[in-house]
Amino acid sequence: MAEPLPWCHLDGAVMPLADARISPLDRGFLYADGVYEVVPVHRGRPFRFVEHIARLEHSLAATGIANPHDRDGWRALFRELLARNGAAELYVYLQVTRGAEFGRNHAPPRDLEPTVFAFCAPLPPADPRLLADGLACITAGDTRWARCDIKSVALLANVLLRGAAVERGAQETILIREGWLTEASSSAVHVVLDDTLLAPPQTQAILAGTTRAVVEELAQAAGLRCIARPISEAELRGADEVWLSAAVRGLASVTRLDGHAVGTGTPGPWFRRLHADFATLIGGLADTPW
Repeated sequence: MAEPLPWCHLDGAVMPLADARISPLDRGFLYADGVYEVVPVHRGRPFRFVEHIARLEHSLAATGIANPHDRDGWRALFRELLARNGAAELYVYLQVTRGAEFGRNHAPPRDLEPTVFAFCAPLPPADPRLLADGLACITAGDTRWARCDIKSVALLANVLLRGAAVERGAQETILIREGWLTEASSSAVHVVLDDTLLAPPQTQAILAGTTRAVVEELAQAAGLRCIARPISEAELRGADEVWLSAAVRGLASVTRLDGHAVGTGTPGPWFRRLHADFATLIGGLADTPW
């Protein structure tokens, strides 16, 4: 991954990222008592800004952390941070914790000032080999907590699951819970079966993917039927195509799963169509309102 850009936001001030300091008594550090968002920026425009902030609002409400800004306030924060860093293709990592108290207390205090931190980093360039060959993935049991609809900073299980993929020479781990697909360690999963695009239903077992929603919109426009329903492990392994979607990754094709070919073992025709449509959508973002 590329090094982050030099300017960050911390509690109302824009400053050099190298100078940013947060109390070791911050509850985000002690308890992972915080939430986050990742917003891709294309052509200088935050992509699906409203949807990302709506998901942040959901996470804050679900954890009882006070929302430090309304949507105009978040928009102003983004504008200043993007102007300082001056890059057109990047992502913004935004984190809000419950704040710092003098001591350690499991019960969440009600009067803390939330800690707000954000920084930017360049989006990784598209790898033509992955477009041509696709990704290798493994599967594993879903060992995460029961509220995956909250975009929590408590990501230890995700980190270990992604690490297991890397150790086996793969790029991502796709998760199975009691025989049913949930998602991947840091991506939504799409399954193409018989010219139908399937994805698990939106429950507390998965994160509501903003990029997933974009992919489904493009799929419907291309004439691919979209259905949200439970997907069995057998259906995953027998799929014609399997895709991953995420804010930073965009849309990627899974061509090997646990060492076995998915479909023909190469990115399929529906993926190639949707990947091109996604690129066209991104290419038209310059000067659009957000």
